[in-house]
Order: sequence, then C-alpha cells, then structure tokens
Amino acid sequence: MSTTAQATATIANLDPASGDLIAEIPCATAEEVRAAVDRARAAQPAWADLGIEARAAALARFGERLAADAEPLGALVTREMGKTLRSAVGEVKGYAGGVSAEAKEVVEALAPISYGDKAKNVTTVHEPLGVVAAVTPWNFPVGMPLSIITPALVAGNTVVFKPSEHTPLTGARLAELLQAELPAGVLELVQGAGATGAALVEADVDMVGFVGSRATGQRIMNAAAGSLKRLVLELGGKDPMVVFEDADLEAAARCAVEHSLRNTGQVCCSVERVYVADAIADEFEAKVVELAQQWTHGDGREDGVKMGPLVSEGQRAKVEAQVRAAVEEGAQLRVGGVQPEGAGWFYPATVLTGVDQGHRITHEETFGPVVAVTRFDGSEDQGVRFANDTVYGLGANVWTTDPARAARVAARLRAGQVGVNRYLGGASGSPWVGARQSGFGHLGGPDGHRQFTVPKTITIGR
Repeated sequence: MSTTAQATATIANLDPASGDLIAEIPCATAEEVRAAVDRARAAQPAWADLGIEARAAALARFGERLAADAEPLGALVTREMGKTLRSAVGEVKGYAGGVSAEAKEVVEALAPISYGDKAKNVTTVHEPLGVVAAVTPWNFPVGMPLSIITPALVAGNTVVFKPSEHTPLTGARLAELLQAELPAGVLELVQGAGATGAALVEADVDMVGFVGSRATGQRIMNAAAGSLKRLVLELGGKDPMVVFEDADLEAAARCAVEHSLRNTGQVCCSVERVYVADAIADEFEAKVVELAQQWTHGDGREDGVKMGPLVSEGQRAKVEAQVRAAVEEGAQLRVGGVQPEGAGWFYPATVLTGVDQGHRITHEETFGPVVAVTRFDGSEDQGVRFANDTVYGLGANVWTTDPARAARVAARLRAGQVGVNRYLGGASGSPWVGARQSGFGHLGGPDGHRQFTVPKTITIGR
C-alpha cells in the first residue's frame, strides 16, 4: 500500500486532519489506462459530430448538477484534502456557476474565421485534437480539473481524467456528475498515483493537460516529446509582492497575509515572497505579525477555523524543513513555526522576517502557510531585480500609490499575471498564464481555449 507509488496497486486515501484511512482506492494498471484511452478514442468522432452548441449545452447541464451537489461534494473535498468547509463548498459553487459561461466562451473562441482576396475565400476552422489526458492536482480538486475538462470537451475532444491520488473520491464524484450528461466513453476516469499518470501520458493520447508541480511538468514534457503530444502545463510559482514606501500598508499587509495563508498556503499563485521597502518595513512587519496571529488552524469542518491541515505528512515536512533552514540561515521567526502535537498534518500560520535573497526559502516553492518578508532599498530597480530572481513566473503584485511607478514596475515584472494594489485575478474571458517555468501554453481566454484544437485553413478559389 502506497500513497506515492503504485507498488501494490492501491492508494491509501487518508484524512489529513486525523491521518485516518478514508478508503483504499484501486489503481488503474497500464492495461486499464490503455483500455480507457481506447474507449475515449472510439467515442470521439460521434462526440465531435454532435456539434459545438450541443456539446456546450451538455456542459451547461453538468454545471447545474454540480451546483446541486455543492454541499456534499464540498464536504468530501474537506475530508480528503483538508481545506475549510466554507472554502470547499465555495469552490464547488463558484466553478459550477462558471461552467455555462466558459462553455459559451469556448464556442465563441472556436467560431470560424474568414479571410480572402479577389482570387480566393479562406476560412480557418478549429478541429478537436482527439483524446486529451487531464492530470490534475489536489489543492483545488474541482476547479482545476474543470479548467482543462470544460474547454477540451466543448472543443470536441474526449477526455481521460486522472485526479490526484490525494483526492480520488472527489475526482470520482466529479466524473460521475459529468458522465451523467455525456455519451459513454466521452469522459473516462482512471485512478492512481505517479505510475498511473505516467502510463496515461505514454498512452495513445493526443494532448496532455496538466496542473501541478514544475518537476512533474518537466517529466511530462520529456515523456510527450517522442510522439510530439500537444501540451498545456500550468505549473508552480514563487510569486513576489513588492511593497513601496508610499503603499497603503494596511491593505498591503492584509493581502500579504491572506494570500500567503489561504488554503493553508497550498495555492500555486500564493504570495511566497514579500519585498518591503526599508523605510516602512518595521510598520509593515508589525501589521503582518498582528494579522497572521488571527489565522487559527484546525479541522476544516470546525467553525471558526481559518486554515485546515496540510494535505500530507510529506508536505508538512517540506514546509517545516524550509522554515527551519531559513531560521538557521538568519531569518527571524515572528509567528508560528512550531509543529503542533497530536494527530493530523497541521502547521500554524508562520511569519519570517529578515529573509535574505540568498536563503533557500526565497527560491524553492513552499506551498505552505508561511509569510516570508525580505527588505529592499525601496528603489524600483532592486525591487524588480529581487522579484524576478526566480525560474518561476506565475503571478506578482506591486503596491504603490504612484500610478506611473505602478505601470513601470508591472511592465518589468516577469509574470503571467500582475496585480496592482490588489491580488491577482482577471476578468471573465482573460487567460491564466504561467510565464517562464511556471507554465507551457495557458488556460482560459480565446487563445487558451484554442489550444485544445488544431486550426485548419480551407481555401476556395472564386
């Protein structure tokens, strides 16, 4: 029995708040993965022939089913990965409410485009790729799968879905709700850990959509290279927040704490590095410490808890090791940093100040409830240089009341999303982009939706 490998063909699905066994989940063998891909391959032509409007309507009906299931599915999410019940139910309701709108966006993005001149008429259409493998994470086990599955299906592909080994029952329920509105074979489910995911990537799929770690994304790219499979990879981040001396310190401190700690820090676009100008650092750090002390941890099913446990014992050990190394390297532990006694993989809200640009925690993704604060000299050049000193490029934040400075700094930050005097978050229809090693391709927006298709140009002489 293993949670990290397919050694004995089962997953031990554990409650992170207690360590208790929820269920033993059989892992799909390589042969079962290939059979699922074969079923999806056989179902794809008829699904494509159904037409994009009918496919979008099927996804809209699924959205209604998902909304009706929000409370029990949210409770299952909390049980499997630990986030607070309020957050889990909110995730389900939020994505359920957006399915229909996103399906319509896909329809619009894939509409034929006409060109032409005196000699010819030219039309570009977008055809489905075929079978898409969706390999998705545990931190948003409803939202992240749908960011791949919805555009893939509306575009006319069929999907083989492998949820995270930490949230297999959530994945199974999501698949069940989808399958209730889809023809047989259009959405296939395979369960397992790394070995199952590797078998799916190596199988006869046309595209891999993956959300997860940079290291796993690299392995997927290597495995997909031989057959030139199309890829969309949304990977990790080490997002910076740059706070200049003229910033609204109260609002900036709230942003730093909330978006370092929400979902127990297990968010790909968490604020993982906070750079504050020397001139206002003492005041800013005091506000951060005061706010972080209000972030209680406990079982996500309990009232009043702001953070649940980390997803696994291994994830907690990683966070603890980074915090310990930072303190040994000279950072000051201001809040938290001590593993609580008792069952469950809890870790308290933690604040580190005096973090140096050379410290390990500045460069390795933490994925845990840590606010790490580094001081800089207040200049735009040093703030941007520190912020860009990473292989990642998912998100970034800049805080200043000077609009010209905000525009200059935002333009220089190497990230797919930049928030100015606010956290990240685009309007409906905007893409979600991982720059540099935070992604390959992107999700959302017209260009993101088109990545689940291949364009075909048809030219007819006049």
